[in-house]
Amino acid sequence: MVPNENIEKHIIARLRIDNPWWQIGEILPDYQRMTPRSYLDIFFSLVKNHKVNRAQILMGPRRVGKTVMIFHTIQRLIDEGVNPKNIVFVSVETPIYNGVDLERLLYLAMQANGNSGWMGNECFVFFDEVQYLKDWEVHLKSLFDTYHNVRFVASGSAAAALKKSSNESGAGRFSDFSLPPLTFYEYIRLRSEEHLLRESSIQWNGHKTHCFEATDIKLMNKTFIDYINYGGYPEVAFNLHDQADPRQYIRHDIIDKVLLRDLPSLYGISDVQELNSLFTQIAYNSAGEFSYESLATNSGVNKETLRKYVQYLEAAFLIKVIRRTDDMGKRYQRDHSFKIYLTNPSLRCALFQPIEQSDAEIGAMVETAIYAQWIPRLGSDIAYASWRQGKKAMGEVDIVGVNMGRMKPDWAVEVKWSDRYYENPDDLGSLRAFMQKNGLSQALVTTMTQSGLKSLPWGNLQFMPSACYAYIVGRNTLNRTRDVMGL
Repeated sequence: MVPNENIEKHIIARLRIDNPWWQIGEILPDYQRMTPRSYLDIFFSLVKNHKVNRAQILMGPRRVGKTVMIFHTIQRLIDEGVNPKNIVFVSVETPIYNGVDLERLLYLAMQANGNSGWMGNECFVFFDEVQYLKDWEVHLKSLFDTYHNVRFVASGSAAAALKKSSNESGAGRFSDFSLPPLTFYEYIRLRSEEHLLRESSIQWNGHKTHCFEATDIKLMNKTFIDYINYGGYPEVAFNLHDQADPRQYIRHDIIDKVLLRDLPSLYGISDVQELNSLFTQIAYNSAGEFSYESLATNSGVNKETLRKYVQYLEAAFLIKVIRRTDDMGKRYQRDHSFKIYLTNPSLRCALFQPIEQSDAEIGAMVETAIYAQWIPRLGSDIAYASWRQGKKAMGEVDIVGVNMGRMKPDWAVEVKWSDRYYENPDDLGSLRAFMQKNGLSQALVTTMTQSGLKSLPWGNLQFMPSACYAYIVGRNTLNRTRDVMGL
């Protein structure tokens, strides 16, 4: 679509508003005051990396800070000497841009900033919320192939739509980068509460391993509960007004927009009530085991439709499906059961109510919070183990790290919000059976407050408070992302 001359004037005016650095040489003060996400260093390195010339596709849920991270990237580019007029930001979902292709928007941006020679220098172009433009990947591929001096970045909140298009049309040209909800490590850092932890070490399989322990476990646990209730989204994490009514922000600005607008428009869903009811059921039972048969029975929706809905919710970063293994760490060939976790536990708080340390739901939410630290990790294969012990009893281990090369488990974690098992470790019958069957000499068990190593006839158990474990996993996930990216 080629806009008429009158519309083009309005588009140019809007582009100037959205790119204030063209006039003042920096991003707006409101964004400068915001503490950058810990993932900024990784993302910035990818944007600046000249060794691998690819467009970056920045994906993530709504409201996790993708746009803010783009602005922080822009400021860092300016600080490193890039001409502000060689940086273009376009929010594709802006109504006046509706139907205008990316190349036309780029051409109008060149007019708007009055720097006609900018294409001869190193330039950076950011297209925000790009999934709302039809065939965006075709246009971005064409721009990438045409302008070799331009580093392109596109962002969006619909993973499946973006990733599918990126893989199909941008093979060899696009690289995907996912920005997760806040990890507990980031939450602690952004709130400047690192004093709640101190460095320590543990013995793991005979080796001294770097670790962290709480300086005040009661205060650490209080902060962990706050994270579970409010910590997934930067604006809620630091805004007491939003915390007073998380439904208003998380539910209306995140959940409802995804369920009622994003997914129906992207996938042609006609019955949004079905989708909303399914998500509410999953959110209430996060960390629970599901099957399509049970979901169909409870909802009255056929299994094939439910499969699609689960895929759509996972594509929108709202949930994560975790598959199970048997007691030997092997995948079931015909597996009808699986667990579903919210990608961040604060989604449940928004739908229902904040939880307290003593609530019945706290165990499932602690497990959800810990899985939320693992979900963004690149190159990991985690599962839960579930098997039948005898005719009726079931055995289960909450988190299992599967070595895909050997098809065997390398490690196991049992998540508890209780100190009971520190006092009575022999009560961990399923974990004991799993360790013995797989030759694991050590496993980790989380607690409420207790920590320490216990040597038992069947193996060593490292006990650690759940809050400390969540912090460590979130920190390691960030470092693992750096390693996988080669940074």
